[in-house]
Amino acid sequence: MAIIGGGAIGLSCAHYLLERGHRVTVIERGAADHDCCSLGNAGYISPSHFLPLAAPGIMGQAIRWMWNPESPFYVPPRLDPELFSFSWRFWRASSPKRAHGAGPLLRDLNLASRALFVELAERTRNEFELVQGGLLTVFQTERAWREEARHAERARGLGMPAEVLDPAGVAALEPDLTLNAIGGVYYRLDSHVTPERFHAALSRLVRERGGAFEWGAELRDWKRDGRVVRAAVTSRGEIEADEFVVAAGSWSSRLIRSLGLEPPLQPGKGYSLTLASPPERPRRAVLLQEARVAITPMGRALRVGGTLELGAFDDRISPPRVRGILRSLSRHLPAFHPEQFSECRAWCGHRPCTPDGLPYVGRFERFENLSVATGHAMMGLSMAPITGKLMAELLSGESPSIDITPLRPDRYR
Repeated sequence: MAIIGGGAIGLSCAHYLLERGHRVTVIERGAADHDCCSLGNAGYISPSHFLPLAAPGIMGQAIRWMWNPESPFYVPPRLDPELFSFSWRFWRASSPKRAHGAGPLLRDLNLASRALFVELAERTRNEFELVQGGLLTVFQTERAWREEARHAERARGLGMPAEVLDPAGVAALEPDLTLNAIGGVYYRLDSHVTPERFHAALSRLVRERGGAFEWGAELRDWKRDGRVVRAAVTSRGEIEADEFVVAAGSWSSRLIRSLGLEPPLQPGKGYSLTLASPPERPRRAVLLQEARVAITPMGRALRVGGTLELGAFDDRISPPRVRGILRSLSRHLPAFHPEQFSECRAWCGHRPCTPDGLPYVGRFERFENLSVATGHAMMGLSMAPITGKLMAELLSGESPSIDITPLRPDRYR
Protein backbone atom coordinates (compact mmCIF):
# COMPACT_ATOMS: atom_id res chain seq x y z
CA MET A 1 0.00 0.00 0.00
CA ALA A 2 1.17 3.52 -0.77
CA ILE A 3 0.46 6.59 1.34
CA ILE A 4 0.89 9.95 -0.40
CA GLY A 5 1.96 12.38 2.33
CA GLY A 6 4.25 12.12 5.34
CA GLY A 7 2.43 14.34 7.83
CA ALA A 8 0.55 13.26 10.95
CA ILE A 9 -2.39 11.82 8.96
CA GLY A 10 -0.25 9.91 6.47
CA LEU A 11 2.02 8.50 9.16
CA SER A 12 -0.99 7.45 11.24
CA CYS A 13 -2.45 5.62 8.24
CA ALA A 14 0.90 3.90 7.68
CA HIS A 15 1.23 2.92 11.36
CA TYR A 16 -2.19 1.29 11.67
CA LEU A 17 -1.93 -0.43 8.28
CA LEU A 18 1.43 -1.91 9.30
CA GLU A 19 -0.14 -3.01 12.57
CA ARG A 20 -2.58 -5.08 10.51
CA GLY A 21 0.19 -6.74 8.53
CA HIS A 22 0.19 -4.69 5.32
CA ARG A 23 3.31 -3.62 3.47
CA VAL A 24 3.41 0.16 3.33
CA THR A 25 5.39 2.82 1.49
CA VAL A 26 5.07 6.49 2.46
CA ILE A 27 5.63 8.82 -0.50
CA GLU A 28 6.65 12.33 0.55
CA ARG A 29 7.75 15.21 -1.66
CA GLY A 30 9.87 16.69 1.13
CA ALA A 31 13.08 15.45 2.69
CA ALA A 32 13.22 13.27 5.81
CA ASP A 33 13.34 16.40 7.95
CA HIS A 34 10.62 18.16 5.93
CA ASP A 35 8.34 20.75 7.45
CA CYS A 36 4.62 20.04 7.32
CA CYS A 37 1.38 21.41 8.70
CA SER A 38 1.68 18.96 11.60
CA LEU A 39 4.87 20.41 13.02
CA GLY A 40 4.26 24.01 13.96
CA ASN A 41 0.69 23.84 15.22
CA ALA A 42 -0.56 24.26 18.77
CA GLY A 43 -0.54 20.52 19.50
CA TYR A 44 -4.15 20.43 20.73
CA ILE A 45 -6.08 17.19 21.17
CA SER A 46 -9.52 18.69 21.42
CA PRO A 47 -12.71 16.74 22.13
CA SER A 48 -14.15 20.15 23.06
CA HIS A 49 -14.02 21.17 19.39
CA PHE A 50 -17.16 19.30 18.36
CA LEU A 51 -18.51 22.16 16.23
CA PRO A 52 -17.17 22.08 12.65
CA LEU A 53 -15.35 25.05 11.15
CA ALA A 54 -18.56 25.82 9.23
CA ALA A 55 -20.26 26.95 12.45
CA PRO A 56 -23.30 29.24 12.78
CA GLY A 57 -22.41 32.90 12.37
CA ILE A 58 -18.89 32.30 11.10
CA MET A 59 -19.52 33.72 7.61
CA GLY A 60 -20.93 36.97 8.98
CA GLN A 61 -17.93 37.27 11.26
CA ALA A 62 -15.59 36.54 8.36
CA ILE A 63 -17.16 39.32 6.28
CA ARG A 64 -16.75 41.78 9.16
CA TRP A 65 -13.11 40.75 9.53
CA MET A 66 -12.34 40.72 5.79
CA TRP A 67 -10.86 44.21 5.73
CA ASN A 68 -8.75 43.70 8.84
CA PRO A 69 -5.50 41.85 7.99
CA GLU A 70 -4.83 41.31 11.72
CA SER A 71 -8.15 39.53 12.33
CA PRO A 72 -8.34 35.90 13.52
CA PHE A 73 -10.24 34.71 10.39
CA TYR A 74 -9.28 36.32 7.12
CA VAL A 75 -10.31 35.74 3.52
CA PRO A 76 -8.08 37.76 1.18
CA PRO A 77 -10.49 39.51 -1.24
CA ARG A 78 -9.89 38.32 -4.80
CA LEU A 79 -11.69 36.97 -7.85
CA ASP A 80 -11.33 33.19 -7.60
CA PRO A 81 -14.16 30.94 -8.87
CA GLU A 82 -12.99 28.00 -6.71
CA LEU A 83 -12.93 30.12 -3.57
CA PHE A 84 -16.35 31.61 -4.41
CA SER A 85 -17.85 28.13 -4.90
CA PHE A 86 -16.23 26.94 -1.67
CA SER A 87 -17.54 29.95 0.25
CA TRP A 88 -21.07 29.38 -1.01
CA ARG A 89 -21.01 25.77 0.14
CA PHE A 90 -19.40 26.80 3.42
CA TRP A 91 -22.20 29.32 4.05
CA ARG A 92 -24.89 26.71 3.33
CA ALA A 93 -23.23 24.22 5.69
CA SER A 94 -23.00 26.72 8.54
CA SER A 95 -26.65 26.49 9.53
CA PRO A 96 -27.30 25.60 13.19
CA LYS A 97 -28.97 22.32 12.23
CA ARG A 98 -26.04 21.08 10.14
CA ALA A 99 -23.36 22.31 12.50
CA HIS A 100 -24.92 20.88 15.65
CA GLY A 101 -25.80 17.67 13.79
CA ALA A 102 -22.08 17.08 13.26
CA GLY A 103 -21.41 17.26 17.01
CA PRO A 104 -21.84 13.58 17.96
CA LEU A 105 -19.60 12.41 15.10
CA LEU A 106 -16.85 14.93 15.87
CA ARG A 107 -17.09 14.00 19.56
CA ASP A 108 -16.72 10.30 18.75
CA LEU A 109 -13.77 10.91 16.43
CA ASN A 110 -11.95 13.12 18.91
CA LEU A 111 -12.56 10.92 21.95
CA ALA A 112 -11.47 7.80 20.05
CA SER A 113 -8.37 9.65 18.84
CA ARG A 114 -7.61 10.83 22.37
CA ALA A 115 -7.67 7.20 23.58
CA LEU A 116 -5.25 6.24 20.79
CA PHE A 117 -2.90 9.07 21.80
CA VAL A 118 -2.83 7.61 25.30
CA GLU A 119 -2.02 4.15 23.89
CA LEU A 120 0.76 5.58 21.71
CA ALA A 121 2.16 7.52 24.67
CA GLU A 122 2.35 4.31 26.69
CA ARG A 123 4.00 2.49 23.80
CA THR A 124 6.64 5.18 23.30
CA ARG A 125 7.21 6.12 26.96
CA ASN A 126 5.49 9.39 26.16
CA GLU A 127 8.32 10.68 24.04
CA PHE A 128 5.93 13.15 22.38
CA GLU A 129 5.04 14.75 25.74
CA LEU A 130 1.31 14.05 25.99
CA VAL A 131 -0.15 16.25 28.73
CA GLN A 132 -3.68 15.40 29.85
CA GLY A 133 -4.28 18.71 31.60
CA GLY A 134 -7.39 19.87 29.81
CA LEU A 135 -7.99 23.12 27.93
CA LEU A 136 -8.78 26.45 29.56
CA THR A 137 -10.69 28.85 27.32
CA VAL A 138 -10.68 32.45 28.60
CA PHE A 139 -12.75 35.52 27.73
CA GLN A 140 -12.67 39.30 27.91
CA THR A 141 -16.29 40.00 26.91
CA GLU A 142 -19.55 38.94 28.51
CA ARG A 143 -21.07 38.04 25.15
CA ALA A 144 -18.32 35.58 24.23
CA TRP A 145 -18.34 34.11 27.73
CA ARG A 146 -22.11 33.52 27.64
CA GLU A 147 -21.84 31.96 24.18
CA GLU A 148 -19.12 29.56 25.35
CA ALA A 149 -21.20 28.70 28.42
CA ARG A 150 -23.89 27.46 26.01
CA HIS A 151 -21.24 25.47 24.16
CA ALA A 152 -20.16 23.97 27.52
CA GLU A 153 -23.76 22.97 28.17
CA ARG A 154 -23.88 21.19 24.80
CA ALA A 155 -20.58 19.49 25.66
CA ARG A 156 -22.06 18.15 28.89
CA GLY A 157 -25.07 16.97 26.90
CA LEU A 158 -22.68 14.98 24.72
CA GLY A 159 -21.11 13.40 27.80
CA MET A 160 -18.01 15.59 28.05
CA PRO A 161 -17.27 17.50 31.27
CA ALA A 162 -17.06 21.28 30.99
CA GLU A 163 -16.84 23.80 33.83
CA VAL A 164 -17.78 27.48 33.59
CA LEU A 165 -15.37 29.51 35.74
CA ASP A 166 -15.37 32.97 37.24
CA PRO A 167 -12.09 34.94 37.50
CA ALA A 168 -11.22 33.20 40.77
CA GLY A 169 -11.73 29.80 39.16
CA VAL A 170 -9.51 30.79 36.23
CA ALA A 171 -6.79 31.97 38.62
CA ALA A 172 -7.01 28.73 40.61
CA LEU A 173 -6.38 26.68 37.46
CA GLU A 174 -3.55 28.92 36.23
CA PRO A 175 -1.92 30.51 39.32
CA ASP A 176 1.31 31.20 37.43
CA LEU A 177 -0.34 33.36 34.74
CA THR A 178 -1.29 37.01 34.91
CA LEU A 179 -4.53 36.96 32.91
CA ASN A 180 -6.89 39.73 31.89
CA ALA A 181 -10.07 37.65 31.79
CA ILE A 182 -13.60 37.98 33.13
CA GLY A 183 -14.07 34.21 33.15
CA GLY A 184 -13.36 30.95 31.42
CA VAL A 185 -14.52 27.46 30.54
CA TYR A 186 -12.43 24.41 31.41
CA TYR A 187 -12.65 21.31 29.20
CA ARG A 188 -11.15 18.52 31.27
CA LEU A 189 -10.76 15.90 28.53
CA ASP A 190 -8.64 18.02 26.20
CA SER A 191 -4.89 17.37 26.04
CA HIS A 192 -1.86 18.51 24.12
CA VAL A 193 1.38 17.15 22.68
CA THR A 194 4.56 18.54 21.18
CA PRO A 195 3.85 18.08 17.44
CA GLU A 196 7.47 17.70 16.32
CA ARG A 197 8.02 14.91 18.83
CA PHE A 198 4.79 13.18 17.83
CA HIS A 199 5.84 13.25 14.17
CA ALA A 200 9.25 11.81 15.08
CA ALA A 201 7.69 9.08 17.25
CA LEU A 202 5.28 8.00 14.50
CA SER A 203 8.07 8.00 11.90
CA ARG A 204 10.14 5.74 14.13
CA LEU A 205 7.22 3.35 14.74
CA VAL A 206 6.59 3.10 11.00
CA ARG A 207 10.26 2.35 10.30
CA GLU A 208 10.46 -0.23 13.09
CA ARG A 209 7.45 -2.08 11.69
CA GLY A 210 9.10 -2.28 8.27
CA GLY A 211 7.46 0.68 6.55
CA ALA A 212 9.38 2.20 3.64
CA PHE A 213 9.83 5.90 2.86
CA GLU A 214 10.32 7.54 -0.51
CA TRP A 215 11.64 11.01 0.36
CA GLY A 216 11.83 13.78 -2.22
CA ALA A 217 9.27 11.99 -4.37
CA GLU A 218 6.89 14.59 -5.75
CA LEU A 219 3.70 13.13 -7.24
CA ARG A 220 3.37 14.17 -10.88
CA ASP A 221 0.81 11.84 -12.41
CA TRP A 222 -0.97 8.51 -12.13
CA LYS A 223 -1.08 5.33 -14.19
CA ARG A 224 -4.52 3.80 -14.29
CA ASP A 225 -6.36 0.95 -15.94
CA GLY A 226 -10.08 1.64 -15.90
CA ARG A 227 -11.23 1.78 -12.28
CA VAL A 228 -7.86 0.67 -10.93
CA VAL A 229 -4.89 2.91 -10.20
CA ARG A 230 -1.73 1.01 -11.10
CA ALA A 231 1.06 3.38 -10.10
CA ALA A 232 1.93 6.80 -8.76
CA VAL A 233 4.27 8.60 -11.12
CA THR A 234 6.72 10.61 -9.01
CA SER A 235 9.88 12.62 -9.53
CA ARG A 236 11.77 9.51 -8.38
CA GLY A 237 10.00 7.11 -10.73
CA GLU A 238 6.85 5.00 -10.75
CA ILE A 239 5.65 3.41 -7.51
CA GLU A 240 3.17 0.55 -7.83
CA ALA A 241 0.79 -0.54 -5.08
CA ASP A 242 -2.47 -2.40 -4.60
CA GLU A 243 -3.99 0.53 -2.66
CA PHE A 244 -3.27 4.26 -2.68
CA VAL A 245 -4.19 6.69 0.09
CA VAL A 246 -3.84 10.42 -0.59
CA ALA A 247 -3.08 12.16 2.70
CA ALA A 248 -1.30 15.24 1.42
CA GLY A 249 -3.20 17.87 3.37
CA SER A 250 -4.25 20.96 1.44
CA TRP A 251 -2.56 19.66 -1.72
CA SER A 252 -4.63 16.46 -1.82
CA SER A 253 -7.34 17.77 -4.14
CA ARG A 254 -4.77 19.07 -6.62
CA LEU A 255 -2.97 15.72 -6.71
CA ILE A 256 -6.06 13.81 -7.83
CA ARG A 257 -7.47 16.38 -10.23
CA SER A 258 -5.95 14.58 -13.23
CA LEU A 259 -8.10 11.56 -12.30
CA GLY A 260 -11.25 13.63 -12.65
CA LEU A 261 -11.68 13.94 -8.87
CA GLU A 262 -12.15 17.39 -7.34
CA PRO A 263 -13.44 17.32 -3.77
CA PRO A 264 -13.61 20.99 -2.75
CA LEU A 265 -10.71 21.86 -0.50
CA GLN A 266 -9.12 25.17 0.46
CA PRO A 267 -5.94 25.84 2.44
CA GLY A 268 -6.30 27.76 5.68
CA LYS A 269 -2.97 29.30 6.54
CA GLY A 270 -2.15 29.44 10.24
CA TYR A 271 0.82 30.97 12.06
CA SER A 272 2.79 30.19 15.20
CA LEU A 273 5.80 31.42 17.15
CA THR A 274 7.67 29.49 19.82
CA LEU A 275 9.25 31.41 22.67
CA ALA A 276 12.12 29.51 24.30
CA SER A 277 12.06 31.37 27.63
CA PRO A 278 8.61 32.78 28.33
CA PRO A 279 8.14 35.23 31.24
CA GLU A 280 5.21 33.12 32.42
CA ARG A 281 4.22 29.59 31.58
CA PRO A 282 0.74 28.05 31.77
CA ARG A 283 0.20 24.61 33.26
CA ARG A 284 -2.06 23.52 30.42
CA ALA A 285 -3.21 24.61 26.97
CA VAL A 286 -5.02 27.95 27.02
CA LEU A 287 -7.23 29.41 24.30
CA LEU A 288 -7.83 33.16 24.12
CA GLN A 289 -11.29 32.80 22.67
CA GLU A 290 -12.14 36.19 21.15
CA ALA A 291 -8.72 36.42 19.50
CA ARG A 292 -8.66 32.71 18.54
CA VAL A 293 -5.09 32.56 19.83
CA ALA A 294 -3.79 29.28 21.24
CA ILE A 295 -0.96 29.10 23.76
CA THR A 296 0.63 25.77 24.59
CA PRO A 297 3.46 24.87 26.99
CA MET A 298 5.94 22.59 25.23
CA GLY A 299 8.75 21.58 27.53
CA ARG A 300 10.20 24.83 28.83
CA ALA A 301 9.05 26.74 25.75
CA LEU A 302 5.72 28.30 24.91
CA ARG A 303 4.04 28.11 21.52
CA VAL A 304 1.64 30.84 20.47
CA GLY A 305 -0.48 30.29 17.37
CA GLY A 306 -3.53 31.54 15.59
CA THR A 307 -5.35 32.97 12.56
CA LEU A 308 -7.01 31.23 9.66
CA GLU A 309 -6.26 32.80 6.28
CA LEU A 310 -8.57 30.95 3.91
CA GLY A 311 -7.39 30.29 0.37
CA ALA A 312 -3.75 31.25 0.97
CA PHE A 313 -1.48 28.61 -0.62
CA ASP A 314 1.77 30.57 -0.41
CA ASP A 315 4.40 30.31 2.34
CA ARG A 316 4.87 34.04 2.80
CA ILE A 317 4.77 35.29 6.36
CA SER A 318 2.37 38.20 6.67
CA PRO A 319 3.62 40.68 9.30
CA PRO A 320 0.08 41.94 10.04
CA ARG A 321 -1.07 38.38 10.82
CA VAL A 322 1.82 37.85 13.23
CA ARG A 323 1.31 41.30 14.71
CA GLY A 324 -2.35 40.53 15.35
CA ILE A 325 -1.47 37.35 17.26
CA LEU A 326 1.10 39.08 19.47
CA ARG A 327 -1.12 42.08 20.18
CA SER A 328 -3.94 39.76 21.25
CA LEU A 329 -1.53 37.86 23.47
CA SER A 330 -0.41 41.07 25.18
CA ARG A 331 -3.99 42.19 25.79
CA HIS A 332 -4.78 38.94 27.57
CA LEU A 333 -1.42 38.32 29.25
CA PRO A 334 0.26 41.64 30.14
CA ALA A 335 3.55 39.94 31.07
CA PHE A 336 4.07 39.27 27.34
CA HIS A 337 5.18 41.93 24.87
CA PRO A 338 5.68 41.65 21.09
CA GLU A 339 9.35 42.63 21.51
CA GLN A 340 9.99 39.36 23.41
CA PHE A 341 9.32 37.51 20.14
CA SER A 342 11.70 39.57 18.01
CA GLU A 343 14.18 36.68 17.70
CA CYS A 344 11.49 34.03 17.06
CA ARG A 345 11.05 32.69 13.55
CA ALA A 346 7.41 32.81 12.56
CA TRP A 347 6.07 29.54 11.14
CA CYS A 348 3.09 29.02 8.87
CA GLY A 349 1.23 25.93 7.72
CA HIS A 350 -1.74 25.20 5.48
CA ARG A 351 -4.70 23.46 7.10
CA PRO A 352 -6.93 21.61 4.62
CA CYS A 353 -10.50 22.93 4.94
CA THR A 354 -13.70 21.43 3.53
CA PRO A 355 -16.94 23.38 2.98
CA ASP A 356 -18.87 21.56 5.72
CA GLY A 357 -15.99 21.34 8.20
CA LEU A 358 -15.91 17.52 8.11
CA PRO A 359 -12.85 15.68 6.77
CA TYR A 360 -12.73 13.47 3.71
CA VAL A 361 -12.04 9.90 4.81
CA GLY A 362 -12.62 6.87 2.61
CA ARG A 363 -12.57 5.44 -0.91
CA PHE A 364 -13.65 7.22 -4.06
CA GLU A 365 -16.54 5.54 -5.86
CA ARG A 366 -14.86 5.94 -9.24
CA PHE A 367 -11.84 3.81 -8.30
CA GLU A 368 -11.45 0.44 -6.62
CA ASN A 369 -8.19 1.23 -4.85
CA LEU A 370 -7.93 4.98 -4.30
CA SER A 371 -8.77 6.62 -0.97
CA VAL A 372 -8.26 9.98 0.66
CA ALA A 373 -7.69 11.15 4.23
CA THR A 374 -7.63 14.92 4.49
CA GLY A 375 -9.73 18.00 5.19
CA HIS A 376 -9.41 18.07 8.99
CA ALA A 377 -8.82 21.86 9.11
CA MET A 378 -7.41 22.75 12.57
CA MET A 379 -8.08 19.21 13.85
CA GLY A 380 -5.54 17.30 11.75
CA LEU A 381 -3.23 16.45 14.61
CA SER A 382 -6.11 15.86 17.01
CA MET A 383 -7.79 13.37 14.66
CA ALA A 384 -4.67 11.82 13.14
CA PRO A 385 -4.63 8.50 15.06
CA ILE A 386 -8.35 7.75 14.63
CA THR A 387 -8.16 8.68 10.94
CA GLY A 388 -5.27 6.26 10.49
CA LYS A 389 -7.10 3.51 12.35
CA LEU A 390 -10.33 4.00 10.37
CA MET A 391 -8.44 3.88 7.07
CA ALA A 392 -6.62 0.74 8.17
CA GLU A 393 -9.90 -0.92 9.11
CA LEU A 394 -11.51 0.05 5.80
CA LEU A 395 -8.58 -1.11 3.65
CA SER A 396 -8.35 -4.37 5.62
CA GLY A 397 -11.94 -5.26 4.78
CA GLU A 398 -13.22 -4.54 8.28
CA SER A 399 -16.22 -2.44 9.23
CA PRO A 400 -14.91 0.90 10.47
CA SER A 401 -15.26 1.26 14.24
CA ILE A 402 -16.96 4.64 13.65
CA ASP A 403 -19.44 5.20 10.83
CA ILE A 404 -17.56 7.25 8.25
CA THR A 405 -20.44 7.58 5.78
CA PRO A 406 -20.75 11.34 6.49
CA LEU A 407 -17.03 11.69 5.64
CA ARG A 408 -17.22 10.10 2.18
CA PRO A 409 -15.01 12.02 -0.26
CA ASP A 410 -17.64 11.96 -3.03
CA ARG A 411 -20.27 13.86 -1.08
CA TYR A 412 -19.98 16.97 -3.29
CA ARG A 413 -20.31 15.18 -6.64
